[in-house]
Parts: sequence; C-alpha cells; structure tokens
Amino acid sequence: MTETLTKTAIVTGAGSGIGLATAKMLGQLGYRIMLVGRDQSKLERAAETLAEAVVFPADLSKSTEAQRMIDEGIRLLGRIDVLVNNAGWSPLKPIGSHLAEDIEQVFRINAIGPCVAIARLFPILLKQGGGCVVNVSSMATVDPFAGLFAYAAAKASLNLMVKSCVNEGKKRGVRAFAVAPGAVETPLLRSMFPETAVPKNRALAPERVAEVIVECIEGKRESELGTTILLPSP
Repeated sequence: MTETLTKTAIVTGAGSGIGLATAKMLGQLGYRIMLVGRDQSKLERAAETLAEAVVFPADLSKSTEAQRMIDEGIRLLGRIDVLVNNAGWSPLKPIGSHLAEDIEQVFRINAIGPCVAIARLFPILLKQGGGCVVNVSSMATVDPFAGLFAYAAAKASLNLMVKSCVNEGKKRGVRAFAVAPGAVETPLLRSMFPETAVPKNRALAPERVAEVIVECIEGKRESELGTTILLPSP
C-alpha cells in the first residue's frame, strides 16, 4: 500500500491578513503548516484555528532567521512542499524623506528575506522532485503609489525571483508565482492609510488574495507559471 504524504507549507506573515487567510485555506485542504511571523501570540492564536500547525516566531529582516526558517521547516514538518513569502512592511514617506536605514529595512523584509529563504529551499525542492513558491508582491510594482518608493522597488524583485525559479527549476518540478494585489484590508494598509484615504470598499479582502495564492499552489493557474498575477483593488 502506498502511503500518502501530508502536504506541507511555510507561510510568512501568518499572524494576520493575507498570510492568516492563506494558512486557513491551506489548512482546510489538509496541509500541515508552519506559521511564521514576529508576534508569537498572534501565531499561536492562528495555530489554534488549524488542524495541524506549528509556529516559528522570526524576524525575517535578518538573513540568518530566513535561513533558519527553512531549516526548522524541514525539522518540524519533515519536508517543505510550499513556501509563501507574504511578510511585508513599509513606511509611507516621500522619496526624499527615505533615510538609508528605512531603505535597508524595507529591502531586508520585502526582498532579501524571501530571496535568502528561496535560495536555502531551492536545492531541497530539486532533491525532493519539486514544490511551489508563491511571492506576495504588490500592484505598486506596476504603478508605485506616492510614498512607496523603496517598497515598490523591493517588491518588484519578488516578481523576478519567481521567473528565475521557473527558469531553473521547472523541468524538475519547481513551480513559482508572484501575486500582486492592490490595496488589501490588512493591518499594514491601515498603518499607512486611514479609511478616509482608502475606504474599505476600495480594498481587497485578504481572503480574495489568499484564494489566488491557493489556486497557484493547487495547480489551477499553470498557464501563469513564473509570472506576476495582478489583482487590482475594486
């Protein structure tokens, strides 16, 4: 009798918003999930809503933590079938007000962390015969909103990462996508914009973005392998 392996996933920024919605949907599909984020209490509350989940508190602006996340994923989950790079952060500042430390932090969280994680995971995916990476990008990579100078540039790199993953790994079963939503009703959005600036009816629900991420993972968007899927706000 052939044993069916439980599918596994790492989801970053999993304590709220898109990450939490994605984790819940994957959980409903039977995935065992490692929830990653800075706030351990949020991760633990999220884990309580899932059948099979482990938590990994981490500051992914630190490359060592991004690497350790993959190592711990293998240790705790046994294998990694899916990596969802969702964690993100940005200040809202005019270009000239971006300090060097702002720019460095934005790139560390939004670009360098995911890049390090993918590089650590890639040989594992090749060895095990494949897997899926989904990077949560942004519509700002197409049309940067005023104040999102460094954020848009950092997120744009996520779009190219998935092209590289497919170029190097498609023949060996590696699949990758970028999903680029507009404004999404998340704590990050509200840390930057009040409802007077971005009304709730002009923002996507996190669940809508999660649906597309899960469609990518589950093989329902294979014609878009290696591409950036744009999800404009209403």
